[in-house]
Amino acid sequence: MNLDAFDFDLPPDRIAQEPASPRDASRLLVLDRASGALGHRTFRDLPEELRAGDLLVFNDTKVIPARLHGTRPGGGKIEMLLVEPLGAQLWRALLRGSGRVAPGATLRFPGGLVATPRERDGEAWRVELSTDAESLEALLDREGEVPLPPYIRREGSGAAAEQDRIRYQTIYARVPGAVAAPTAGLHFTDAVLAALEARGVERAFLTLHVGPGTFAPVRTERIEDHRLHEEAYDLPDSVAEAIVRARAAGGRIVAVGTTAARTLESRATDDGRVTPGRGRTGLFIYPGFRFRVVDALVTNFHLPRSTLLMLVSALAGTDRVLAAYREAVRSGYRFYSYGDAMLVRPA
Repeated sequence: MNLDAFDFDLPPDRIAQEPASPRDASRLLVLDRASGALGHRTFRDLPEELRAGDLLVFNDTKVIPARLHGTRPGGGKIEMLLVEPLGAQLWRALLRGSGRVAPGATLRFPGGLVATPRERDGEAWRVELSTDAESLEALLDREGEVPLPPYIRREGSGAAAEQDRIRYQTIYARVPGAVAAPTAGLHFTDAVLAALEARGVERAFLTLHVGPGTFAPVRTERIEDHRLHEEAYDLPDSVAEAIVRARAAGGRIVAVGTTAARTLESRATDDGRVTPGRGRTGLFIYPGFRFRVVDALVTNFHLPRSTLLMLVSALAGTDRVLAAYREAVRSGYRFYSYGDAMLVRPA
């Protein structure tokens, strides 16, 4: 399948720079998976689109303020994005700055943090960290920046940057480790969760630490040739048990976000259940994939030619999804991480 099949025109002014306030004031485009029919709602109306016995599965990963700005030997600037811990002091990190990064260089960051690149790891580096001041977690909380996607423009620190620490995080985030938010969850409020509970909709939580590879551009013309970077997940017994209960009650499994969907399908069994466990997944879902667990999806509007758009298209059909995106553009929906939401309703 050719990459061009997942392209669409998006005016720059449709890319959301700020989140909706309150969170559940986001718009919700509802796409019927069976008929392709579209409906226009507000996110706080989501409970009305589901029924008692349905199960929402959330990703409770927590974004860490993992972006730091420092200096390299000689005084040049360097930016470091910590991606994943590899050991007590060893991290996988992306480094960006003027000039070439040399193994063994001493890179200095605020708070007394020193980073020493040891070896390349694909597009990233294996970096050794050291600090005498405090724990790395405390240092990042004080000195680090929220790693917003590049299409959200911020000029240094300020009120907007401080607000991002709250709003680029789901209200149920629990397990630190992500460098990007599971953005479908950003729309949920306590009021929406309470309304879902009152309607008899169940919920369960898994963890997948979202890495930058999820959003890496597809550089192959044939999408089948693309490979996703692996991400760590934890699918607990409670999720597997909740799916069994939902299936027995005739409920549908609704993944909140593409990350939850990928985790569920990575542990799927042929009878529509999942095997609990921890691991890493590089599962790439694109049209032709047979979903074994996920019946419906809450998601945001994704970039053209992206693996996330391909996953949504695998669930609802490429033509229907692109038609829904064209309607979203015409109707003024806001796109990407801080944008509006979409529900691919169960067939």
